[in-house]
Order: sequence, then C-alpha cells, then structure tokens
Amino acid sequence: MSFRIQAKDSSTRARAGVLCTPHGDVETPVFMPVATQGTVKAISQEELGSLGVRAILANSYHLYLRPGTEVVKKAGGLHRFMGYDGMILTDSGGFQVLSQSDLREIDDEGVTFRSHWDGSEHRLTAEKVIEVQRDLGSDCWTTLDECAPYGCDEAHASAALRRTMAWSDRSVIALKKARDAGSRSLFFPILQGSFFPSLRKQAAEHLQTLPWDGVSIGGLSVGEPKDQTWSILETATSLLPEDKPRYLMGVGTPPDLWDAVSRGVDMMDCVWPTRVARNGQAMLRTGKLNIVNSSHRQDFSPLDAECSCFVCRRYSRAYLGHLFRTKELLVYQLLSYHNLHLMMGVAAEIRQALRENCFTQRRDAFLAGYKKNTENTERSDPEH
Repeated sequence: MSFRIQAKDSSTRARAGVLCTPHGDVETPVFMPVATQGTVKAISQEELGSLGVRAILANSYHLYLRPGTEVVKKAGGLHRFMGYDGMILTDSGGFQVLSQSDLREIDDEGVTFRSHWDGSEHRLTAEKVIEVQRDLGSDCWTTLDECAPYGCDEAHASAALRRTMAWSDRSVIALKKARDAGSRSLFFPILQGSFFPSLRKQAAEHLQTLPWDGVSIGGLSVGEPKDQTWSILETATSLLPEDKPRYLMGVGTPPDLWDAVSRGVDMMDCVWPTRVARNGQAMLRTGKLNIVNSSHRQDFSPLDAECSCFVCRRYSRAYLGHLFRTKELLVYQLLSYHNLHLMMGVAAEIRQALRENCFTQRRDAFLAGYKKNTENTERSDPEH
C-alpha cells in the first residue's frame, strides 16, 4: 500500500493525495457511495462508471447474511459478483449488529445476534469479521468495534473502547493469516473513544501498535450536534500521523465534505444522497429541493440549471414530481443519479481547490452559497 500526499492547505489540515489499492488508485479526498448489499441503491455499475466513482463501501453484515459469503466467494469475490472493478471498502457490520439491541448479546469475545431477516442466530468475533471480509475479497478491511451511544458517560465509553481495542488486537492474527495466504487488502482499524478527548488519545496511541494501512474514524454522526462532531474530529485527526489515510465513517452531505476535509479527512461515505432521493429530495449547490412540493407541478425547469448531469439536461421538475407522486420506479434512479453527481462533483472541486492552493476560499464560497431552501418548510401535496 502507498498513500501519497500531493497537496496541502496552509491554513487547515486539508490535503489531497492518492491511495493505491489492489483495484486501482483512488484520488483523495474521496466520497464513497454506499453499496450496502452489493449495490448502490437505484444505480447500476455502468452509471457508477459514468459518475467517475472509483471507490464504494459495502456492508459485511448484510452480505454475510444475504447472499452469504460462500456465494460471493464462489463467484470469484465481491468485485466479480457485482461486476465492479473499483476499490471496495467493507465495514465490519459491528454498527448494524450493536444498534439492534433487542436482537443481540455482547461479551468480550464477540457478539451473538439474530438475523433481522429470518431470526437465525449468528456469532461475530473479531477473527470472524476479518474472515468474512477475506471471503468477500474487498480491498479495505475494517474491524469489529463497539460504538458507544451519544450521551453515554465516560465509563461506558471507556469500556467500549477497551473492548474495541482488544478486538483490533485479535483481528491482527486473522489478518496475518490472510496475508500469508496472499491477500493484499488494506487494514483500516476503527478508532473509537466517543466524545472524550482522553479516550481518543488512548485509541490513537493503541493504533500505533497495529499493522495499520489507514484508520477508520468511528463513533461520530450518531445523533450529536454538528459542532461536537467537528470538535472531536479535530482532536482525533490531530493525534494521527500524516502519512496514513483517514476514513470518516458515515458522514457525507455537501457541506460535510468541506468541513471534514478541513480537519484532515481523506475518505468519507454516507447513504444520505440516495436515501433522500428515495424520499423525493434533490440536492442542489444551494441546499435541498423537495420535488413533491406543489410549486413544482408546472415547473418545467431542470432541478439545477447549472448541473451538467443527464437528469438536469433532459428532465423537468414537473416531470420528476409526477413520477414521484405516481410511484414510478424511474424517479428513484434519476434523483439518486443527480444527487451522486453533485457529491462526486463537490469532491472533485475540493481536490482541484487543494491542488490550485485556493481551498479555504472555495470552501467559504461554497458554504456561503449552500442554504436550506425555504421550500423545505412547505407542505407537500396531501395526495402524496
């Protein structure tokens, strides 16, 4: 693995670089669309290619349950199973398991849980999580972790961190076996510590004892106010060496990209662009647009007149609103594509700004122009 930093901003921690992976180079900062079950919802792999997507995230927990790692392994790995040739990062599934408190039991050895699909019982350990990702054949592997809930006390967060660090240590044993067998996948242990700087420091120090290629910063975007997100992220990145990539888990609106990169983040993922698309929301550089609001019924302008995506070149707000009201499946594809086009464009703009040494000016201009559209407070049509 190599991670090369190519440009830095002089007044923030922002940097641009290139991450080399088994499935190609990825320019950073990068936004990774989420392919939870081996697909970015409503988007084909051909469309990912047209969007310039070279890195995605898939979920080990969901793929372990369906179709099962044996099926994916028999297909030749997740890349062949999906028909996708870019980088795939897999998260451990720990967050999904641990968030289902009524379906799981946790102990120092791992987590016993019942499938939310069929109720079948399963056991995840630190070693098992690495083995699952090995069988999936993804490019970047994460570790089993315990994500402490927002608002917990320091004792709770400290216990969760101790367990996470112990699981990371045990992951290394399974990692070594996989690498001895020829795996070239990268190791991105998860950094926890909740919102306590002393715990984040402890986690960062422990990280240095592991054979890590990059770090996954977890425990954020769990219900906390944004100012707390950025404060503890600032602390976390200040504790990490410069020469390794930093992946911020589960964060990713257009302003988030600029704010996170300002604090030294290189990689981000989020379901938000496609999730809000399925709820009839289009993302614009000036904020958000609710396509089902009555003001668009006879609005034959594009979602965004300045957007170059095929959706904005061809389809009107009126037509998209009609599709959404009538529950035509095409609308989910069109809105998802547009939203991802914006996210990929913002990430590209950030990289360009860093290389042209004008990051802070471009960031401030973007954030000043981005606002919540007043139409979001309007009432949608009663029939919808």
